[in-house]
Amino acid sequence: MQLTLNTATKLKAKPDQSKLGFGSFFTDHMFNMDYNLDDGWHNPRIEPYAPIQMDPATMMLHYGQGVFEGLKAYRTASDNIQLFRPRENFKRMNRSNRMVCIPEFDEEFALSALKQLLVLEKDWVPGLPETSLYIRPTIVATDPFLGVRASHTYRFFIILSPVGAYYAEGFNPVKIWVTKDHVRAVRGGVGMAKTPANYAASLFAAERAHKEGYSQVLWLDGVEQKYIEEVGSMNIFFVIDDMLVTPELSGSILPGITRDSVIRLARHWGLDVAERRIAIDELIDAHGSGRLTEIFGSGTAAVISPVGEIRYGDRKLTVGDDAVGPMARKLFDAIKNIQYGVAEDPLGWVESV
Repeated sequence: MQLTLNTATKLKAKPDQSKLGFGSFFTDHMFNMDYNLDDGWHNPRIEPYAPIQMDPATMMLHYGQGVFEGLKAYRTASDNIQLFRPRENFKRMNRSNRMVCIPEFDEEFALSALKQLLVLEKDWVPGLPETSLYIRPTIVATDPFLGVRASHTYRFFIILSPVGAYYAEGFNPVKIWVTKDHVRAVRGGVGMAKTPANYAASLFAAERAHKEGYSQVLWLDGVEQKYIEEVGSMNIFFVIDDMLVTPELSGSILPGITRDSVIRLARHWGLDVAERRIAIDELIDAHGSGRLTEIFGSGTAAVISPVGEIRYGDRKLTVGDDAVGPMARKLFDAIKNIQYGVAEDPLGWVESV
């Protein structure tokens, strides 16, 4: 396929890098590509950022057949632009595609197109500490049809957004709330896919958590509602008896790329890491006996998010005196320094644009 380029005639004013927030500003251009049964994926193009026109009967609007990803581009001190494990994002996107019956795309072509888009939009990559350019690849079903089946047409697009820190708190402990009244996903469903339905399913409990003063929800398994799974926008880790422990991928947990990076980096350092089932009662017991010393989340948006308090029913578990723990700090600094080109990349994760 030949990627075509149509540049904007009028460019937007760049936002103040010190006031970016998360997901509010968008660059001048975007990537688009279409799919139909006769041509497959075709007509890849970079063009001015613009609304996508949809028929009111568009299947994505009614049945939610879509997938998306999230990754970032970083500006280094030498003014280079680089990506962190982008091939894993496109690989996971195709896994999500398979789960919701969307045709797979050529991952190498998508990465090449993304890099060309980033070259065009390089001035949008912010350079202040903790800032980056968030990248959102998305595929949506576009058939105008009110019937429950897989669509025959799709739109693949990539948009870019300069961002600051994900949490207003910055790199400080957040509070999370455990729910037994709500379920996000179950094994055999699409919990391990990055699809909009999973996030819609999380909103009700998330709103309740926010009203109670908590940043996010910690989900339990959807069958027995006793085993810890993940947090709304991140995977979860615990330090118990000096071992790094995280819930195993059971089919209802998103296989986070930052999660995998934490595990691989910790093992590279020679640390003990366990991926296994963790019951909420085990966590309470470990806290009571002093064996639980740290909790933190991992995800693209925040990288590492220390957790200072967990609430489960009437119980409040305060961990590490509500301060950033040494493991969370070490992992955050190591991954961030690789992403921004400050430190050596021992596992070959960085790709230059």
